[in-house]
Amino acid sequence: MRTALILLFLFALGSVPGSIYPQRSVDPGRVAQYFKDNPAQAKWLDRFWLFDVFSSPWFAAIYLLLFISLAGCVFPRALSHIKEIRRRPPAAPRNLLRLPHSETLEGGLTLEQAAAALRRRRFRVVTGDGWVSAEKGYLRETGNLLFHVALLVLLFAVGAGGLFGYRGNVLVVEGDGFSNAVAAYDRFMPGSRVTAESLEPFSFTLKDFQASYVAAGRSRASPSTISPS
Repeated sequence: MRTALILLFLFALGSVPGSIYPQRSVDPGRVAQYFKDNPAQAKWLDRFWLFDVFSSPWFAAIYLLLFISLAGCVFPRALSHIKEIRRRPPAAPRNLLRLPHSETLEGGLTLEQAAAALRRRRFRVVTGDGWVSAEKGYLRETGNLLFHVALLVLLFAVGAGGLFGYRGNVLVVEGDGFSNAVAAYDRFMPGSRVTAESLEPFSFTLKDFQASYVAAGRSRASPSTISPS
């Protein structure tokens, strides 16, 4: 877990240059302008992939190491946690006073009443000949594991999106159509595993487009409703 935290910090730290320097995948025009304004500096920055941070080898290495570290931490803990949940609470010891924390109470509580009171408080209860054993606290570890599993799924989704996903911008006016081809996009940003042949074939024609806009206030001129057909 300590290694995963260090790698998570490096992952966040490695994302900082992506917000400082223009990125080719987002705005190649600004990158070209940076080379024009600062040719010597841009040349050195480009050697360290600082204009392609999120597709650089060093960023991918941090990403993969973080994924492997989290997986190596979460899956053994999850298996151990499942075994602990399925295991029955241990039997009560013969001499409770030998435990580090113990107390003797006087009262008329029966074993059945004690077991029922513990179950109402969501304890896992086991009874025996003259004793009751109960334990709880597994929900905290369950929530912790669910959080880390969700983080793994998120990392996997981001990585899969970077490999097999793509983004594209296109302006379509009324009466015109669109076909899902690279040449039809005004701007196309593919993942590293995306080719022109891998695009799903579809097309449409925009017959009518109606939009209304906010007339007053801080959001004036912002679209409020859009109805394409």
